Amino acid sequence: MTRAPFATALALTLLAGCSYAPPSRAAIKPTAKRNPAPAFTLKDSQGKSFNLADYKGKVVLLNFWATWCGPCKLEIPWFMEFEKNYRDKGFAVLGVSMDEEGWDVVKPYLDRVKMNYRVAIGDDIMAQHYGGVESLPTSFLIDRDGKIAAVHVGLVSKSDYQRDIEHLLNSGKKAAAGARAVAVPAVALPAVQ
Repeated sequence: MTRAPFATALALTLLAGCSYAPPSRAAIKPTAKRNPAPAFTLKDSQGKSFNLADYKGKVVLLNFWATWCGPCKLEIPWFMEFEKNYRDKGFAVLGVSMDEEGWDVVKPYLDRVKMNYRVAIGDDIMAQHYGGVESLPTSFLIDRDGKIAAVHVGLVSKSDYQRDIEHLLNSGKKAAAGARAVAVPAVALPAVQ
């Protein structure tokens, strides 16, 4: 009988996150209050270099995770679905594994899960650039201008992610449409004699 309370406590701990930080869903920041996402260049599982600037103009979900992190494993299928459903709308998922063993444990995991988005290995220096990632999973939603719009720490619901992604994808369209709608028509100037 003493196993049931222990199992429940263990399950709750695993679902809360891979560290002591409680799960938190940050609201989308107003555009004027967003800071630029720190630049980085990493190598993916194929050995190809990429950097965040390659994704300017897209909404990016930058996810810090690890193969040993239970909540991370729950989110990955959601992120794969988002990558599939929103890729053609200007969206991308980038995974940054914080596994200390590096590709030795990450590549087999990628092969087994069949992740459909780009994954790289991160380190403490990169985590510090992003404010000291202290809990896994931690995800940054980056707007089309390369600015951090929201930060999700711990396991956050799929519907929260989906709502935020759609908000950022649609706000980019509205801004572009608004810019076209308020464009000033060309005025004919007199010819210079």
